[in-house]
Amino acid sequence: MADKPKKILVVDDEPDVTDLVAYHLRAKGFQVEIINDPNRSIGAARSFLPDLVILDVMMPDLSGIQICRMLRADPALKTVPVIFLTAKAEENDRVQGLEIGADDYICKPFSTKELVLRVQTILRRLMEVVPEAPKRLQVGEIVVDTERHEVEIHGKPVDLTATEFNLLQLLMTRRGRVQPREHLLLNVWNYETEIETRTVDTHVRRLREKLGTEADWIETIRGVGYRMAERRAQETGGSRG
Repeated sequence: MADKPKKILVVDDEPDVTDLVAYHLRAKGFQVEIINDPNRSIGAARSFLPDLVILDVMMPDLSGIQICRMLRADPALKTVPVIFLTAKAEENDRVQGLEIGADDYICKPFSTKELVLRVQTILRRLMEVVPEAPKRLQVGEIVVDTERHEVEIHGKPVDLTATEFNLLQLLMTRRGRVQPREHLLLNVWNYETEIETRTVDTHVRRLREKLGTEADWIETIRGVGYRMAERRAQETGGSRG
């Protein structure tokens, strides 16, 4: 029996944009729902239960930033990947989107071919299983259940996005080994083309915030990347950077 098509929710107040995006996604076999009224986006997401959301940033009444925050606060939608479509090309604007939980962004005007490839990349990454990955990883008080896709800190559950979970899992699996930013982009984001390494820094910063008192297990190797420490910073007199 063939796999069910992945479901994509496209939210943009411009019908020309949503029609164009939907046409190209449907041509690749995706099931697509279009929303042109941002006020209906959360209700549509709850009923449609998409595998991925494509979200415009600049919309009347309710911005993409606000909608993304609402998605991340909803128990049924908090792990759904979000790609921002934005006409705002400034780095700070893109970083803000990543910081609130978006997985990727594409600046308008955009290539529909690139957008489809980004969608396919994110969904493929979520379906991939790390070869021979242990079912349970633990560093300090951080416990990762790779089968259940759950994380606990001091025995209490922590909500991570799919990208944050994959990033944490990779660092824990390769504990003690430095992971260059470019390596993380390839293995967590599956990006083989050039992309800003600031994307990695933003996600690491957000992950550290969620790890709370256990954040210092993730070390910054300046000019290179990140590493899950063998011992905590306070035990070695170092700092996470």
